[in-house]
Amino acid sequence: MVVEPSPSVDDGLPHGVRIAGAWAWRVILFIAAAYLVIQVISRLRLVVIPIAVAVLLAAMFEPIASALRSRGMNRSLSAGLVLVTGLIVVFGGLTLVVQTFIAQLADLSTQVGQGIAEVQSWLARGPLHLSQTQLDDAVTRLQTALTENQGALTSGALTTATTVGELVTGFFLVLFTLFFYLRDGGQIWAFLCRLLPRNARLPVARAGHYSWHTLVSYVRATVLVAFVDAAGIGIGLAILRVPLVLPLAALVFLGSFIPVIGATLTGTVAVLVALVTVGPVKALILLGVVIAVQQLEGHVLQPLIMGRAVALHPLAVILAIATGVITAGIVGGLVAVPLLAVLNTALRYLFSHPDGEPTPDRQPPGTEPTDDTALPHIVHQQRDDGEVASPEETPTAPEPRATEVGTPR
Repeated sequence: MVVEPSPSVDDGLPHGVRIAGAWAWRVILFIAAAYLVIQVISRLRLVVIPIAVAVLLAAMFEPIASALRSRGMNRSLSAGLVLVTGLIVVFGGLTLVVQTFIAQLADLSTQVGQGIAEVQSWLARGPLHLSQTQLDDAVTRLQTALTENQGALTSGALTTATTVGELVTGFFLVLFTLFFYLRDGGQIWAFLCRLLPRNARLPVARAGHYSWHTLVSYVRATVLVAFVDAAGIGIGLAILRVPLVLPLAALVFLGSFIPVIGATLTGTVAVLVALVTVGPVKALILLGVVIAVQQLEGHVLQPLIMGRAVALHPLAVILAIATGVITAGIVGGLVAVPLLAVLNTALRYLFSHPDGEPTPDRQPPGTEPTDDTALPHIVHQQRDDGEVASPEETPTAPEPRATEVGTPR
């Protein structure tokens, strides 16, 4: 007797519906997991944000600490020396900026008063043809709004005081974390890899190694681009005799660490300062300088310098920055793009080298775009007979020399 199989619940469903249902619950799980991760990061932001900042600083300073270790210096001594030198440079620069601001404060208040009067005159005589009554009404409404929101401003001051306390705590946490990253970064990464299943240790370790190379290249390129932005806009400020040249150039330098939008926003601040201090004509000239610097960055510096470090589509960069700002504010916008670059390198490596073999060209994957016209040779290598070589036939190069944090030894 032949026993017929019992009908399945899915027998009445089309194949496409079953596939869509299988994907749907998996997508829901991914979204739920991402939501939980974001909630955990939000609750632990006082710890997560300093750790993320310390990682970026470690990517900047680790090559120096590694060079000192290669010359025989003790690990703790090299890490401490780099940390102390960095603190001296940072606090020396901040001291210079603050002293410049204080020295020009008296002249600045006078220039601001004259600039506001000039702007009011331009609004009255310019293409807008605003009357003096309209201008006086606008000033009165502004004063009334400030008076009515005095309670909110006071509450904001208290919030700022709380934020200062959090900043001090985060600052010391960054220092301690950075010191141990510079001293024991390789051992920390090796310990984390040993927590994984045995078959996953080597691929993940090498993925972290190449991701670290990408992060170091990204930080170096970002510093260079930020310096060029600050120098270009700073020279324009100096030629136009806008006050606070050094503080505004420092602000542009810091803002340039957020790609695409950072230098634009800080350049806008410089234009506003020029508007209320030296008048609308010079402010328009400075706006042209800011636009020219942004064009130089977007069409020359980004493709030439940043393109060699990471290959990310501009849309991916914009979406990453927007997501980072919404999730974690300014710090989120700062770490969003390097995080995306690191994930891009790690995922490309793991997809192309699931067994953990090194790349043939010793370079991190993800620095060249992958499309139908230019597949990177780290995935496939063409044999002389025209066939695509298998992973076993593809020659591999020795592992790059370990000089960065997180390199498995």
